[in-house]
Amino acid sequence: MATKAYGAQVRQVGETIDEALDAALEFADRSGATLIHPFDHPDIVAGQATVGTEIAEQLPEVGTVLVPTGGGGLLAGVAVALRHLAPDVRVIGVQAAEAAAWPDSLAAGRPVRVERMATMADGIAVGQPGVVPFSHVAQHVSGIVTVDEEALSQALLLCLERAKLIVEPAGAAAVAALMSHTPEELGLRGPVCAILSGGNIDPLLLTRVIGHGLSAAGRYLAVRVTISDRPGALGALLAVIGKTSASVVDVAHSRTGTWLAVDEVEVALTLETRGSDHRDEVLTALANAGYAVRAAD
Repeated sequence: MATKAYGAQVRQVGETIDEALDAALEFADRSGATLIHPFDHPDIVAGQATVGTEIAEQLPEVGTVLVPTGGGGLLAGVAVALRHLAPDVRVIGVQAAEAAAWPDSLAAGRPVRVERMATMADGIAVGQPGVVPFSHVAQHVSGIVTVDEEALSQALLLCLERAKLIVEPAGAAAVAALMSHTPEELGLRGPVCAILSGGNIDPLLLTRVIGHGLSAAGRYLAVRVTISDRPGALGALLAVIGKTSASVVDVAHSRTGTWLAVDEVEVALTLETRGSDHRDEVLTALANAGYAVRAAD
């Protein structure tokens, strides 16, 4: 809607950046329009290199820079700029594990297309690295690491909650790497700079990702508890939970499970907790009270 408001015609084609690019190339060939490629053009890589120059100017003591990586334009530009301005700085690319074309491509010595991609980080879900960035990345980048979907959602949540920044999953990839890998695994040399490269996230996706991040961080607890089907049984269960200071998000009863006795019901609970330790306290309190607890599906 915002792009249309600037007077542009928007055509939504394909399910991935690669499919959209194929359609854009076909349109450019047919119409004579000039395609401005998002990463695979020398001018674009040079423009993205200004991020590296700003880092060198504003953080001259930097030791490692982590860069969200899809097609490789930003990674190549930052790496080239820092090799000229601060040659000892380590530059590490970060990809979503479910859309990681760079490790196989670097091993093969040429851009290789991945067969399948499935990640919330659509901004870096590029099936094949760019030809222009490839040689720069191969020559100047210290390494490529991957992060899973849990790490991405937790990183987005951390940026939102602690840094007060709305960052899209792709843009939070560098933070996800810091949260999910040890300094030794990353080969960090401090100080460390993590590039946050985008805030283009749909509000509905943001809501889902926040929920996923809370769950991954131990802030949500979903369980099923079998209790007797008699007055006061649910109240007694909730009283145990109340003593732990966990907050009940929702409660659902079920009497239809084939595993239940005639005088039993199953209660599905979703609880808010303060983190992993508090979650364990809740589970321990339920077990000590004699409840059989199993994880919700």
